[in-house]
Amino acid sequence: MPRKFALVAMIGAAAMLAVACAPARMAGLQTGGQMAPPDPVRMDPVTAATGYLIGPMDQLDVNVFQVPDLTRTVQVDAAGQIILPLIGPLNAAGKTVPQLQADVAAALRQKYLQSPEVTIYISQYASQRITVDGAVTSPGVYALQGRTTLLQAIAMAKGADKVGDERRIIIYRTINNQKMGALYDLTAIRAGTLEDPEIYARDVIVVERSGVKSAFQEIRGVIPMFGLFRPLL
Repeated sequence: MPRKFALVAMIGAAAMLAVACAPARMAGLQTGGQMAPPDPVRMDPVTAATGYLIGPMDQLDVNVFQVPDLTRTVQVDAAGQIILPLIGPLNAAGKTVPQLQADVAAALRQKYLQSPEVTIYISQYASQRITVDGAVTSPGVYALQGRTTLLQAIAMAKGADKVGDERRIIIYRTINNQKMGALYDLTAIRAGTLEDPEIYARDVIVVERSGVKSAFQEIRGVIPMFGLFRPLL
């Protein structure tokens, strides 16, 4: 085979191989879905599935049915503990409300009450916070109150401002000890063509400005990309 035709054949074969491999390379660029949970939640999938994790400085209303002396409002201290009558110090941080209710009931059942009915409410959230920044009406740090989605988080900041691009919203999160980002399209979420992702404590949400080069494109070489969450075509 002449050298010229051999070179053309090699180029053609390389091009065909690149096309064949493209789907495999693009598999990591997901088209709709959730980011993985951040590291602290990922280590405890049971608590991740059941809701808000109590943290330091949260305020709790503890009620023991028909035992008014044990009913009171307590604050989780900096060490993650609460102090209750008859029980003393009890670890609360990192637990869900049902888990803490079970722990309080178990402690009372050991020595004092046969079948205690314990109900706990979080009257003030202080530890689980997110940051909403960029082109929003009220950027700032917000406390999570139960399960929160991206749409709800943007609503906390009173929505995108006049220059905000709702098709370019970035969530930054630490996953497997690595800071990662994912790009979301809020208009697709509202239209129902894209899943509304859950937001976790310490997430940073940035709404980009219209007509400005995407910051996501600039940081892709520095911060790994979890996925491009766009509606399916």
